[in-house]
Amino acid sequence: MHRSQHEFPHEFPRQPGHQARYGYDDDPQYEPYYPPYDAPYDGNESRRPRRRRTAVAAVLVALALLPVAVDRAVAARIESRTAKAFQEGMGTPLPPEVHVRGIPVVTQAASGTLSQVDITAHGIPARDATRPLPVSELSLRLNGLTKSDDDGEARARSAQATAFLSYEDVSKVLGLEISQGGRPGQVSAAILLPLGKEVTVTTTVSAASGNRIAFQDFQVAGGVLPGGGNALLDKVFERPIQLRNIPDGLRLRSVTTTADGLTARFSGRSVTFRPEDASGGTSGNA
Repeated sequence: MHRSQHEFPHEFPRQPGHQARYGYDDDPQYEPYYPPYDAPYDGNESRRPRRRRTAVAAVLVALALLPVAVDRAVAARIESRTAKAFQEGMGTPLPPEVHVRGIPVVTQAASGTLSQVDITAHGIPARDATRPLPVSELSLRLNGLTKSDDDGEARARSAQATAFLSYEDVSKVLGLEISQGGRPGQVSAAILLPLGKEVTVTTTVSAASGNRIAFQDFQVAGGVLPGGGNALLDKVFERPIQLRNIPDGLRLRSVTTTADGLTARFSGRSVTFRPEDASGGTSGNA
């Protein structure tokens, strides 16, 4: 049965080689939508707000960290200058380790007083002393540190310190090979006698006034010293060793023995650091 075009108006004769297309792209009123190139659409409507929130959070974090970075920069500058001044004043071969405690450091610096400064120095020499005993390591905790207007002096309201004195250096001062004794606070020395014999001498160390280390109650074990031996030891131990490389104002409180050397503990008030401390600082206010 023949159908006319009027009965099926949506069907048209096909031209040779023509391929039918389906969809809306043949109709100009249904133009396809393409998202902008700088923000390709992926169907997730919440991605853009989330990115904005992430950017805002990053800015807020940066602003919060800015005062911390500035404070750390000020602390680093103070630590560097303090280390240089300490090295020059105490004559150490290397700058000490310096840490300014407490935050904010900017506020402390503006007030002119640092609440707490920790210093650890090595190899502090003993100068102008008849029996020089260098300090292998000195650890200082300074509270309320201020400096003079001309930067020629620094003063701590109070301070505590620990000094380590090696047996090697103590042995050079005494002229005997010193090592740790069998009891707390005791050191010993081995003395060779003629014919290969050996005796052991022990003595007790203690803190004496004027930042001095005293040796008391020496005893001889394992033999008898030859004539004049006891008198010689009396001369070695009778005079305490003076510590001349300790900042002025620190007072020696105790001396203890360890496997490697002596540990001396100090404390004091109004502790002062000057260039001449390296050559003669002793003790001061308790």
